[in-house]
Amino acid sequence: MSTPSLPRQFSRTRRLTLGSPGGFTVSPDGRTVFFLRSGAGDDPVSCLWVLDRVSGKERLLVDPAALLAGAAEELSAEERTRRERARELSSGIVAYAADDACELLAFALSGRLWTVRPADGTVRVLPVAGPVIDPRPDPTGRWIAYVGGGALRVVAADGSGDRAVAVPDGPEVGFGLPEHVAAESMGRHRGYWWAPDGNRLLVARVDNAPVARWYIADPADPTRPPVAFRYPAAGTANADVSLWIAGVDGGLTAVDWDSGAFEYLTSAGWDAHGPYAAVQDRSQRHLRVLGIDAATGATAVLAEQRDDAWVELVPGLPARTPAGVLLTSADLDDTRRLLAGGEPVTPPGLQLGAVLAVDGETVLFTASDEPTEIHLWAYDPATGLRRLSDEPGVHTGTRRAGTTVLVSRTLDRPGSRTTVRHAGSPAVEVVSRAERPVVELRMEMLRLGERELRAALFLPSWHTPGDGPLPVLMDPYGGPAMRKVTAEQAWFTYVSQWFAEQGFAVLAVDGRGTPGRGPAWERTIHLDFAGPVLADQVEGLREAARLRPVLDLSRVGIRGWSFGGFLAALAVLRRPDVFHAAVAGAPVTDQRLYDTHWRERHLGHPGEHPEAYDRSSPINEAASLSRPLLLVHGLADDNVVAAHTLRFSAALLAAGRPHEVLPLPRASHLPSDEAVAENLLVHQLDFLRRALGLPRTPPR
Repeated sequence: MSTPSLPRQFSRTRRLTLGSPGGFTVSPDGRTVFFLRSGAGDDPVSCLWVLDRVSGKERLLVDPAALLAGAAEELSAEERTRRERARELSSGIVAYAADDACELLAFALSGRLWTVRPADGTVRVLPVAGPVIDPRPDPTGRWIAYVGGGALRVVAADGSGDRAVAVPDGPEVGFGLPEHVAAESMGRHRGYWWAPDGNRLLVARVDNAPVARWYIADPADPTRPPVAFRYPAAGTANADVSLWIAGVDGGLTAVDWDSGAFEYLTSAGWDAHGPYAAVQDRSQRHLRVLGIDAATGATAVLAEQRDDAWVELVPGLPARTPAGVLLTSADLDDTRRLLAGGEPVTPPGLQLGAVLAVDGETVLFTASDEPTEIHLWAYDPATGLRRLSDEPGVHTGTRRAGTTVLVSRTLDRPGSRTTVRHAGSPAVEVVSRAERPVVELRMEMLRLGERELRAALFLPSWHTPGDGPLPVLMDPYGGPAMRKVTAEQAWFTYVSQWFAEQGFAVLAVDGRGTPGRGPAWERTIHLDFAGPVLADQVEGLREAARLRPVLDLSRVGIRGWSFGGFLAALAVLRRPDVFHAAVAGAPVTDQRLYDTHWRERHLGHPGEHPEAYDRSSPINEAASLSRPLLLVHGLADDNVVAAHTLRFSAALLAAGRPHEVLPLPRASHLPSDEAVAENLLVHQLDFLRRALGLPRTPPR
């Protein structure tokens, strides 16, 4: 074959995400929609746009390239970390915030604080101390808060009166940003919240002093000093997190809750009924929703949730409607259900995913009644429950003033389609400038075995039944963070199809532990996410081969990244009779080296359940390797640190087990260098061909 083109396109377009609109904000009259989008599918610089729903016309509001006048964007270490936690792939304006009226928007660019007035397009850079992180106007538009130098600061919208309202009182203390586990494992990417009147803020204080200090060096440049960071590994101390109420004009009031018993701050907010927060105990089996007295900091329990394994956090919850109805969730009838005022408002079988917006008394959320699909739903006490997305696929969006932004991905078209809808008006489409993938999917959705495992099978476009059997490449994620078998054309489906075009039958299986099939399905992996997960991959493979004899079970490879990398390594260690070669990217090989909140959620505290960590750590089984294994790891990864692969490799070497290691200098958990991202796929393909004894070109 000629040089593969999908890996090049995949790297150049940042997984085909560039040019897609996102980050939507709807104005209070429902007429105007603000959003982010780069200029083309290979343009990494994200710009701020505005859409008039009535006319359907788009307008470029801010172009960061013009603001920087050709200068390179400068990022602080804190901003790089923030983007890494958020899995942000673009540059330029990657986030923004608006006041309640959407008359003032603020964003950080190259460490500076910028504002724009949509009415006349006036853009200003405010003279504040940088580097600026996470700027947000207050709801009234008088002030802008931001984080700088570990302090939470406010400045008037005209640029005057810049001052700190919460100042660090220790070398490891910071205000206004989430700690590592909040951003990486809880989905909380914020550390402060404005009061509706703009006079006060609820702000998180993080003291990292109790957390172990880790270091990442750059082996490719021995002149560079190592980077120190705080990482709370399983069983070790977390950051000390507290909440405070800060006045714009000065003064701090501590929020009082039993942080010794509930050390995790999972979410917080401030609405017309006052500030609130959700806190969770270390075991994650108990969650409380707290109402906060804004004057005294006293708290009262508004709701509680308990579970024998863990309480799953639902993005967007808790929340309240303008009428004061508290929105929470509960696992009832083996279903994650939305509660309004403590009463379930979604039926059994409809699995709640996330609450996206509260528009008056209407609640917008995602949910699944079929695990391969995610739909957009709305609940209103007056009209009941209704589904807003029609096509089978994966949908999300937002809503305000009766205007709904619907973002849809389906199997019958590449990329996402974004439509803006308002009752009585024609729908308006927000243009996507993302590139069309150079591969066409040949993807079949399957249900396999007694558990009806959801699976996706990819065959080469050129393959016919008379061409004979194909070697198999298992391509799972398989863990609790995501589904890989969904009714959409997504970046991972294109990669699977590209491997199929090289002569494989590629199979992705979502087994026990993956989201969308109910609490019991998710919690099957409690205290053991090695055994059940691997068993489902084996069952899925054998059932797929029974249904589709084109799968040659004498030549089976498996590849994966992160949890998928862990699963790939585990597969060749435990089941060499089934799997004949593996590529393990950024695998967690010693579960004690992963963070507290994520790992203890599934395996408990290592001091209480050491056996759970032992049986789920491939490093302990290194001596059993008998199949070809390629380990890949970014040496700058601060999520799954390279020590996982290096220690595993050392254990394999000590046991006399040949293997290959591909280190990626200066690459994080998500390698972003275009040359690295492109050739990484090609290198995996070459390894799998060698390991399985396949020709360098498929028999097309």
